[in-house]
Amino acid sequence: MNKQLWDKAVAFHGHECPGLAIGFKACQAVYEKMAVGTSEDEEIVCVTENDACGVDAVQALLSCTLGKGNLLYRGTGKQAFSFFNRRNGRKLRLCLKLQKQEGMDRAQWQEYLLKAPVDEIFSFSEPEFDLPEKARLFRTIPCELCGEGAPEHKMHLQDGKKVCADCFKSYDRGW
Repeated sequence: MNKQLWDKAVAFHGHECPGLAIGFKACQAVYEKMAVGTSEDEEIVCVTENDACGVDAVQALLSCTLGKGNLLYRGTGKQAFSFFNRRNGRKLRLCLKLQKQEGMDRAQWQEYLLKAPVDEIFSFSEPEFDLPEKARLFRTIPCELCGEGAPEHKMHLQDGKKVCADCFKSYDRGW
């Protein structure tokens, strides 16, 4: 285990925990299996299927972030991450295959995760979806009800007015 990288992830996240260890090991798997390092821009893309602690390790160690557009959330709730390398087209999905063993406390579970080989912790496959397109810049449109600006692709047309998602009143009749 690279203690310096673990310390960097802990500093970013704010504390040590088993969830962070899962993300840390996911990054280690990406280093080993895809031969990549930190993403300067959008070369490495991570689609995370959870919004848990491990995502902070991905941000800290691989520099995949929401702001750069190379960290995307796909809320299945699974401890799974799909990684794409825009430079060489390689892609990898990994999913936690282990659960905390009966009788293991948090500290023991974290220690186990940090020391176990990545092949013991994760199952590996190819993502079942394509590489997301690069982040695009959109024109900001002011909402005609509240006045706040939002990107044009997030605006709605309601009663002939351009309105933001917060002001939009959805019409849904149940199917």
